[in-house]
Amino acid sequence: MTSFNDFLNERLKDPDFKKEYDALRPEMAIIQAMIDAREKTGLTQKELSEKTGITQADISRLENGNANPSLKTLQRLAEGLGMTLKIEFVPAV
Repeated sequence: MTSFNDFLNERLKDPDFKKEYDALRPEMAIIQAMIDAREKTGLTQKELSEKTGITQADISRLENGNANPSLKTLQRLAEGLGMTLKIEFVPAV
């Protein structure tokens, strides 16, 4: 049985696939950061919704990659999590 990482590594050999995969990395990093931050605080989506006024359905859509958050939404999420939002530019590798 092939693991997902083996499958992904094989697919990444295709230049077109790699280009699309790399283009999604920033979006996926934001999604993962949102999920990690919420889990770190021990909040459910519903609890975060109550703290931020963002509907639980919208939080779910954000975490599933079915919506793109605005900067304002990210700030509201950070505040609801008791965190500060930090966005930075780093040199490309």
